[in-house]
Amino acid sequence: MTTPSWEHFGEQHFGAADLGDRRRTRTLVELGTRFAEHPGDSLPQKCRDANLLRRCYDLMNTPSVTHERVLAAHVRHTLERIAAQTGVVLLLHDHTELDYSSHDSLHDQLGQIGNGFGRGYLCHNSLAVVPDDAHTALGLVQQTLHVRANVPEHETPTQRRDRESRESLLWVTAVQRIEAAEAAARRQVPPRAATVQVIDVCDRGGDTFEFLDYEDLHDRKYVVRSMHNRRSRVGHDDADAVVLLHTHLRSLAEQDRRVITVHGRDGRPDREATVAIAWAGMELLPPQGRRGHYREAPLKVWAIRVWEPAAPAGVEAVEWFLLTNVPVTNVEEAWEKVDWYTYRWVIEEYHKAQKTGVAIEAPQFTTAAALQPMIALLSVVAVSLLQLRAWCRTPAQAERPAREAVDAEYVEVLSAHRYGKVRDLTVREFVRALARLGGHLNRRGDGEPGWLVLWRGWGVLQLLVAGARVARQVDAARAAAQAQPPPAPPQPHSG
Repeated sequence: MTTPSWEHFGEQHFGAADLGDRRRTRTLVELGTRFAEHPGDSLPQKCRDANLLRRCYDLMNTPSVTHERVLAAHVRHTLERIAAQTGVVLLLHDHTELDYSSHDSLHDQLGQIGNGFGRGYLCHNSLAVVPDDAHTALGLVQQTLHVRANVPEHETPTQRRDRESRESLLWVTAVQRIEAAEAAARRQVPPRAATVQVIDVCDRGGDTFEFLDYEDLHDRKYVVRSMHNRRSRVGHDDADAVVLLHTHLRSLAEQDRRVITVHGRDGRPDREATVAIAWAGMELLPPQGRRGHYREAPLKVWAIRVWEPAAPAGVEAVEWFLLTNVPVTNVEEAWEKVDWYTYRWVIEEYHKAQKTGVAIEAPQFTTAAALQPMIALLSVVAVSLLQLRAWCRTPAQAERPAREAVDAEYVEVLSAHRYGKVRDLTVREFVRALARLGGHLNRRGDGEPGWLVLWRGWGVLQLLVAGARVARQVDAARAAAQAQPPPAPPQPHSG
C-alpha cells in the first residue's frame, strides 16, 4: 500500500490526460490538487482565486474535455496499481443516484431518479479494492453515467431485451469498459502478474443470467449475491432433478459458524453477528423466458448460504445467498468468498464520499456536457477520501514516519498544534491527531477514525497551514524591516 500525496495528487491522477492541449491538462492537474486539498467546499472555495475558477469553468465547457477523457488517466493509474499487487484484487460494482433536480436547465438532458419526479444520473462505479486490514481503495476502473430511459408503454419482451438503455445491462457494460481500458492501456501498463487474481463483486443487482454468462464466457471470476430463486440442478453433472436455488440451500445442514461484522444502514451502527454457512456445487438453468442476450446453456457455480440462526430481537437476521465461479471445496474456501463479499460495503462508503465528501451534486452547470467531466474529476477526488482512512490501518504503514507520506510542513504544524511543539510523528500519530481536528475523541471505545472525520480534520489542517505560512511571511517582513539601516540624519544646510 502507498500513502496518498496531496501535493502531487493532480499530476498523479490527471497528468497523463489527453485533452487536446497541454494547457488544458495543466489546468486539470491544478484543479485536481486543489480539490484534493479542499474536497468539501464549493467550486469558488475549492479554487480559491478568481483566475483558477474562470479556467475551471472554461475547461469544463470545452467540447473536447469529456467525462471519459478526464477519467481515463486515473483509470490507467488504477490499472497500474492493480498490476503491481500480489494476491486478490476485488472490483466492487454498484451504482448510486446523483440528484440534479434543482438544475432546471438540465432536466431534458437527465433521466428519472427516486420516485420518478427527480432528475439526475444513475452513476455506476467499479472500484478496485485490496482485501486487507486497511480496505485499501486503489481507484476507479470505470464509471458509467446512465440516463434512465422513458420506457414505451406497450414495450414487448423482445423490444425490452434489445433495448440498449435497460439498466440490467449496466453490469455487463461495466466489465466491457474495463476490458476496453485494459486493452487501451496495455502498452503503458505492465501486464498483471500471474499471482494477481481479480474478482468482480456485485450485490443483487448483478444477479442476471446475462451478466453471469458474460463473466463465464470471458473467463472472469465473480462473487455475486443472488436475488432470484432460480431453477437449478444440484451438482455439476446435469444428472439431478430441477430444484429452486434458495429453497435447496435452505435445506442444507450447517457446516460451520463464525462472527462477522454487519455494517449498519440508514445511520444504524455496525454490529457483530454469529452466522452459519453451507454450500453446494450447482448448475443454474437459463430462464424459461428469455430476458437478455446469453447462451442457452447451464452455468456451473458454487452457491453459498450465510445466515444468522439467532438474531437479536428487533434486528433483521442476516441471510445471504452468494454465487461464485471460483471453486469452493472446503470451509476455508467458502469463508473466503464470504469475506470478499463483505468488502462490498466499501463502495457504499465511496458513494458517501462522492455525495458528502466532495459535494458532487452541488456544482451549478447549465449543460450536461460541462457537468459530466466535473463529475469525473470529483469522483477521483472522492477516492482520496477513502485512502485517508487507510493510512493507519496497516501496521507496516502506520509506523512509518509521517514525513514520508505528507509534506513536512503539515507534520510540523499538526504536531505543534496537538503537542505544543514541533516533533516527528508516525503515520498513525499523524492520522489520530488529524482525527482530533475533525472531532474524533480517540476514546478507547471509539474505534479507528472514519474517512469523514479525517476529511473534516484535513480541512482544518489546511487552514492551520495557511495561517502558519502567513505568520512566517509577517515575521519575515518584520525581520526585513528591522534589518534595514536607519535613515541617515539630514545634513545641515550650509549657505
